[in-house]
Amino acid sequence: MGHRSKIAKLGREKQKRDAMLKSLVISLVTHHSIKTTNEKAKGVRLLAEKIITLSKKGDLHSRRLAYSLTGDKKTVKKVWDEIAPVYKNRNGGYTRILSLGQRKGDGANICMLELVDMEKVMRRKPKEE
Repeated sequence: MGHRSKIAKLGREKQKRDAMLKSLVISLVTHHSIKTTNEKAKGVRLLAEKIITLSKKGDLHSRRLAYSLTGDKKTVKKVWDEIAPVYKNRNGGYTRILSLGQRKGDGANICMLELVDMEKVMRRKPKEE
């Protein structure tokens, strides 16, 4: 039964849905923002917030739990090294969803999911030449 399920089924089987959400979380961590549909963004938000909260603990068990959620060591390392220090004083609310309107082809509601306060990190690193 679908009582109060947090993540919509998104028209996919469980394994394919989980793989899609993992890849969207990896893209979010890599690029600090992604453009997707509202329902997918809500599912990705849950995973991303959980991973960032785990990274704030900083212990090995939390790192392994985060790896089990993403399946990508580079992503977990980036969250631990770059993203977690930005949010050390924030209790939740690490992401925001901005509505962008409807997609032209099928009329699906499109939004941008982005990490809050990541402008600080992007400004802090000068480009190396």
